[in-house]
Amino acid sequence: MILAGDLGGTKCTLILYDVDGQQLRAVYRLTARTAEFPNIEDFFANFREQAKREGHPLVGLASAGFGVAGAIVNDEVVCNNLPWTITRQRVAESLKIEPSKTLLLNDVEAAASSLAHLEKKDLLELNPGIPQPRAPKVYVAAGTGLGESILFWNGDRYQVSACEAGLTDFAPGTDREIVVLQALRQRMPRVCTEEIVSGRGFRAIHEAIFPEVQHSFFHDPTQDAAANITQQAFAKTCSACEESLHMWTEAYGSEAGNMALRALPFGGVYVGGGIALKILPKLKDGTFVRAFCNKTKLADELARIPIFVVLNQDAPVLGAAYAALVAKSL
Repeated sequence: MILAGDLGGTKCTLILYDVDGQQLRAVYRLTARTAEFPNIEDFFANFREQAKREGHPLVGLASAGFGVAGAIVNDEVVCNNLPWTITRQRVAESLKIEPSKTLLLNDVEAAASSLAHLEKKDLLELNPGIPQPRAPKVYVAAGTGLGESILFWNGDRYQVSACEAGLTDFAPGTDREIVVLQALRQRMPRVCTEEIVSGRGFRAIHEAIFPEVQHSFFHDPTQDAAANITQQAFAKTCSACEESLHMWTEAYGSEAGNMALRALPFGGVYVGGGIALKILPKLKDGTFVRAFCNKTKLADELARIPIFVVLNQDAPVLGAAYAALVAKSL
């Protein structure tokens, strides 16, 4: 059996798989909020207990793979959004498997690795484009933070190149985005892209552009400001929320376009992460694609790039699982 997971700053998902040759079959899945556990050992212990209760004891693991919200440096996770200390050694000891059979991947790297294993129903087309075989691809995912990666054809398959592009400097493209940047500069010396293109960006935009519109959930730490803003936007009960969602979507599309300029991904751009699934109607109205293509001299070329939303919320787990399957045979 193989255990794979997506370990994020907000929630974590673990899936236990049966192995049939080169195919995997999920037999047990559990999602829990990260904040409910003080460390990764307690999280694994809870999974072990729950899986055993459901008739799936966690014994005889051949390998394990995890997509983690952070950079992997010297077999240790380095991140700002995950409260746990995670190393390959700690994970291996907790699961009682060899470190060589334990993989830690950046969560976006793991999700990008799943693209070869997704089915047609797992994708929603935003822009048909003209896909070019073996051309580079790009995966972008906004959630608690912003993750991005590039996939290159290595002559045999697509190889994922992990990066931390979400930490690059935010480049405002409109006067209102300049206002947002200036507001954030009052609180931090450097404003990176994920301060806007992430869950916390909704409130940052709303407060900077509409300071006169205050919501009670802004001052309640138990409330998710991003969720409330998007809900009111779709319900059309707050024009400031509607415009904040529009600006956020433009910023997301523009950043995806920036990645496209860096990689020229004529194989396709794939939009993942938890936020995309919650704002699908807005992504589908053309705002994202227009901002993506709005790159002056290369606008026509970018319009030929296929763009898809990844609907499978377990894509990072799936990618990590297939990476662990490879490790199992080594």
